Amino acid sequence: MGKKRVMVPAEKLDLSTVKYEHEEIQAPHLTGLMLKFFVRVIEAPVIGSFIISFMKKQNKMVELLQNTVIPEAPMFKPEFPPQEIEPSVVIVDEEGKPEDRVETALKCLPHYDPASYWSGDSLPSFRYWKIRDYAYAYRSKVVTPSMVAEQLISVIKGCNYHKPPTPLLVSFDAEEVRKQAAASTQRFEEGNPLSILDGIFMAIKDDIDFYPHPSKGATTWMHEVRSVKKDAVCVSRLRRCGVILIGKANMHELGMGTTGNNPNYGTTRNPHAPERYTGGSSSGPAALVASGLCSAALGTDGGGSVRIPSSLCGVVGLKTTYGRTDMGGSLCDSGTVEIIGPIASTVEDVILVYAAILGSSPSDRISLKPSPPCFPVLSSLDNANTLGSLRLGKYTEWFNDVHSTDITDVCEDVLNLLSKTHGCKTIEIVIPELHEMRTAHVVSIGSETLSSLNPDCEDGKGVKLTYDTRTSMALFRSFTASDYVAAQCLRRRIMHHHMEIFKKVDVIVTPTTGMTAPQIPPSALKHGETDMQVTGYLMRFVIAANLLGLPAITVPVGYDKQGLPIGLQLIGRPWGEASILRLASALEELCGKSRKKPASFYDVLKTE
Repeated sequence: MGKKRVMVPAEKLDLSTVKYEHEEIQAPHLTGLMLKFFVRVIEAPVIGSFIISFMKKQNKMVELLQNTVIPEAPMFKPEFPPQEIEPSVVIVDEEGKPEDRVETALKCLPHYDPASYWSGDSLPSFRYWKIRDYAYAYRSKVVTPSMVAEQLISVIKGCNYHKPPTPLLVSFDAEEVRKQAAASTQRFEEGNPLSILDGIFMAIKDDIDFYPHPSKGATTWMHEVRSVKKDAVCVSRLRRCGVILIGKANMHELGMGTTGNNPNYGTTRNPHAPERYTGGSSSGPAALVASGLCSAALGTDGGGSVRIPSSLCGVVGLKTTYGRTDMGGSLCDSGTVEIIGPIASTVEDVILVYAAILGSSPSDRISLKPSPPCFPVLSSLDNANTLGSLRLGKYTEWFNDVHSTDITDVCEDVLNLLSKTHGCKTIEIVIPELHEMRTAHVVSIGSETLSSLNPDCEDGKGVKLTYDTRTSMALFRSFTASDYVAAQCLRRRIMHHHMEIFKKVDVIVTPTTGMTAPQIPPSALKHGETDMQVTGYLMRFVIAANLLGLPAITVPVGYDKQGLPIGLQLIGRPWGEASILRLASALEELCGKSRKKPASFYDVLKTE
């Protein structure tokens, strides 16, 4: 029998007694035939539940969920105290036209001088073309969207013949791309572009609806049971701004993994090192942006799925506050931890796409009472003062708990540079109950995923899932209703701890991931892989933003000794996107000169 444990109420917890505990997840690393065998065993009656129960006990889940008295009431979705408006921002109307919001965001950006980018002088060794570069090229008739579309189509068709194959898109229709590009080209010829985003190429992750493509969630069967009749809300907002959507991007099946491994369509390769993973689950979106094929992409983030691949591929990924964007028309539109967020090569491009897609659903507006959305005025003289007044919270023992010290060294150096340049203060903080937070998150996302997939699994589709997804599903099936309620009590408790921290600091800073891009074992390509140690390192710093619904962004800040990208994560207050975007922009300016061209990079804005 387990011994009863009683937690003290969150507000009475003495932080001086909190000791940081490194978490080592106890689970076998399996690929190939061993993984197939393991799945057969854990799906078998009696022995399967015995093995799952043993693994949960080893990872202290049973003790926490069943033997512990948690004094807090459950919080079934994020609940935020009212927030003050951030300084030096412009507020926008979330019910207004997306193209108007994009125009407002554009005015907040620093001055753009095309001469400095197009003359060929004073350029750093490598830089990505930004949305404003495309916009300038179109308006000065250097190229047309149709010309760029042809470059893009030839590269994407060529990807099928790569060795190893690089499956970036799981659904692609060249004629549809040409049609959108021709309409955009015509608008430019007539002098009527819809917005700065007109003619900008973007990819959509395969769990977000984009008509007429199916939404499969990178499974082999989801489109058979769920048809797509129209665009997701955020996709229709992008279309209103003139965005050209190139297709459905590859992903880890149903978003249930952090590497991007996918035996159904092939595993997307990291543009910086093709023998390594992109990170997941938004593997295709991050790889497409990092390789220069599109300016931005939409991903979903329920457990780091925008931030992990963005960090591993050396690009920028924004996880918005829970409820800031309308999830209508996505496979994960009924969960309490997921959001849809933009991935782009620069912070300013993330801001422009965020401006287009933001806007809560009518029900979230009632239940969450969002603070009005706003953008940081990066063009104002006041920006430097506002930056200097930001207080950064750092939990050093957690910050340093990484697979390679290269990560902490690079992140430390950048924070020191930020403090020297802008005067931001770093304050030591303690974040208690990180193990409890991880457990509450896996029970929440797992139970919600299982609930949405159960009818199809009962209908015989479960055996068509990949082996690593089936491993996760076996764990999720073991969670009880009381486990789910216990997880929600932990959510309220952990929200309290974080709201107390945000009384002292404005932003929490961490490395985005505890390791850089992991190697793809050749044996994992055909049948998949389960490696909870790698998952633990990749998810180490991302969970709070999902369980608590907080905004977070990853910015590329350097490379490890093998030349693999390292990201720094900024976690903000509820509805505090403007502050983390402001800080991210400053970080990018400090680190932008040292960006490396990925091994796999395409310049589709060729102007020769």
